[in-house]
Amino acid sequence: MVIMTNWNTDFRLRDLRMLSVALRERSLTRAAVVLDTTQPSISKSLARLRAHFGDPLLVRSGNEMHPTPRAIEIEGALQTLLANADDLRLSAPTFDPATATRTFKILVSDVGMVVFLPALMRRVAQAGPRLSVDAIPLDSRPFETRLASGEADIALGAFPKPALGLRRQRLYPTTYLGMVRSDHPSLEALRTRDGFLAARHIVVTASNAGHAVHRTAEQSMALEISPENVMLRLPSFTAAAIVASQTEGVATLPVKFAEIMAQRLDLTTFKPPISFPPIEIMQYWHERFHLDAGHKWLRALSFELFSQAGA
Repeated sequence: MVIMTNWNTDFRLRDLRMLSVALRERSLTRAAVVLDTTQPSISKSLARLRAHFGDPLLVRSGNEMHPTPRAIEIEGALQTLLANADDLRLSAPTFDPATATRTFKILVSDVGMVVFLPALMRRVAQAGPRLSVDAIPLDSRPFETRLASGEADIALGAFPKPALGLRRQRLYPTTYLGMVRSDHPSLEALRTRDGFLAARHIVVTASNAGHAVHRTAEQSMALEISPENVMLRLPSFTAAAIVASQTEGVATLPVKFAEIMAQRLDLTTFKPPISFPPIEIMQYWHERFHLDAGHKWLRALSFELFSQAGA
């Protein structure tokens, strides 16, 4: 049954609630007491509703107000509408990872996949059997657009000049480590400035699709290292680590990534004797999803796992 036929009429949900109580109490005075308001307020609401429905709704007979046939007709639908409104008002969205079925989409570079996904997947798998993750690779499109569209839930990493409309949370600062195979013949010399500059280097080249922030580090190396001492340029941090493990080349890579790869490829890391700009690792998300309960759970988990404060 349709209660309202003219949405231009000036009344509110509060008016309908007052009508419901007045119908039950059969008295504007008693309705005002129940609703903790005044009788004139009840009368004003009733006037708006009378104008809307084109019906008196309640008419006085002796000491009581009696509903008209139209009021009796709409009373059941009115109670249903108000109950549904109470459910919307009182129910808070929740997310229980143990029972939820959801795929979280995380925008990361190839470095981010190595640094973030193993620890994140361990915790996600522990949290709920029907939770999964899609790792979304960076490409030439603005990452802000992909967060706004919902293509990705969060972006993890360092991104140049993100849009002001995004929310962000700092995870940790980082810089670079040099890395070579553990039996490198010049390991001690590489810790000195002269030895480092004279070595053969594997240089990761920046791209707009994932490594744009790395461009400043690449520029720092270009100012210090002679082009003749660059043995290889390539666009992949992972490939750079693999090449370093099988040659005498020196790869200079972000700290956490370098430490992970060193454990798996029998590499040794060291602090480069030249300066590199600091990098801030953040998580980003769009305002549209800020209050989503599952989204909040994912961000809290990410912060717990990866932030300097949570570590």
